[in-house]
Amino acid sequence: MALVESITIPLGLKMPAFELKDPSGKIYQSDTVYGSKGLLVAFTCNHCPYAQAVWPRLIQLAQEAQKLGVNTVGINPNIHPGYPDDAPDRMKEKIKEWRISFPYLVDETQEVAREFRAQCTPDLYLFDSSHQLVYHGRVDDNWKEPSQVKKRELKEAIQNLASGKPISERQLPSMGCSIKWRD
Repeated sequence: MALVESITIPLGLKMPAFELKDPSGKIYQSDTVYGSKGLLVAFTCNHCPYAQAVWPRLIQLAQEAQKLGVNTVGINPNIHPGYPDDAPDRMKEKIKEWRISFPYLVDETQEVAREFRAQCTPDLYLFDSSHQLVYHGRVDDNWKEPSQVKKRELKEAIQNLASGKPISERQLPSMGCSIKWRD
């Protein structure tokens, strides 16, 4: 698996609107998944070891964030015949197995990932209530060993967003497997 980092995207960027289905066919629109304080958008998948390592932390963080008025949505852009572990049926299995409590959506055409300029899984975006990008970076400072984490940048950004405090502009990129783009 080739390691790729998220690219720098200017803070303040307006969130692209989207309409995607979950693996069961239920349609979600970006405006309807928003929390009162904001939205965390996580481009992720099932098979990438970096995404797998972060999933438990993302699920826990999403539960904490929702209590603060920040909702979460996962988007899988790796709908590619060469990666059957990321297929919608496998997503259904992971939703149940991992007890994912937020929408985990299928980006079948990969257009949404392209509009966000997502590069890797996971690639994380935090938007405020006016749909402006306030954080685009990693979950924390140790993707591989949760017990070794010293700094939880995404959690801090969510807490600051919810409480109206400034969010640090020093944001380190997320890293993971490259998105499996179709030709």
